[in-house]
Amino acid sequence: MTTPWDDWNHILKIDPDKELPEGVTYGDLCATGTDAIEVGGTMGITEENMSAVIEACAEHDVALYQEPSNPEVVLEDNALDGYLIPTVFNAGSPFWITEAHKEWVRLEGELDWERTTTEAYIVMNPEADVAELTEANCDLDADDVGAYATVAEHMFGQEIIYVEYSGTLGDEAVVEAAAEATDESTLFYGGGIHDYDSAYTMAQYADVVVVGDLAHDEGIGAVRDTVDAANDA
Repeated sequence: MTTPWDDWNHILKIDPDKELPEGVTYGDLCATGTDAIEVGGTMGITEENMSAVIEACAEHDVALYQEPSNPEVVLEDNALDGYLIPTVFNAGSPFWITEAHKEWVRLEGELDWERTTTEAYIVMNPEADVAELTEANCDLDADDVGAYATVAEHMFGQEIIYVEYSGTLGDEAVVEAAAEATDESTLFYGGGIHDYDSAYTMAQYADVVVVGDLAHDEGIGAVRDTVDAANDA
């Protein structure tokens, strides 16, 4: 089965709780050449700020996905191409593995399953908000991460495996181990991508590099450099 992300190299993740650099618009970000816009964040996320970013990006010709951090901020919007739902495999609390998802189903009933895909997160930076929120066990080596990736693909049938170093550039050996452990799943990498070289390095192992803070901190030119690197790798 083919999926949209089979053809992706680059995702730009926009955090609704963060400001854009002066003079930069969401339209500018959509025009960087990224394959997809993913709207989501860990802290300070509301229906209102999610909706504002989605509406601004929906006017442009780029794939648009929501990555909700909890069931309360999921938006039913036809402008979205779909929903990418994290399930944190190394979470210390089961809430972030299945319970949040159960609550979403309980509250909403029948979901739009054709547009909903889970992402098997492996969170690796203990200082990141997502690690603290999910109580993730980040004391993992390359073998551990490779094993998680294998479990995610072959036991749980995850289409997307996401090695997340949010806020810092990850260990190449860890990302390589995840890549070697996957056969059919698409490997996302996110964390610390700040220029052409860092994007190129991680894109040698990951199928898709995810760039987030750079858009908020540096703006258009820096994001475009990472798009070029992901396509060149």
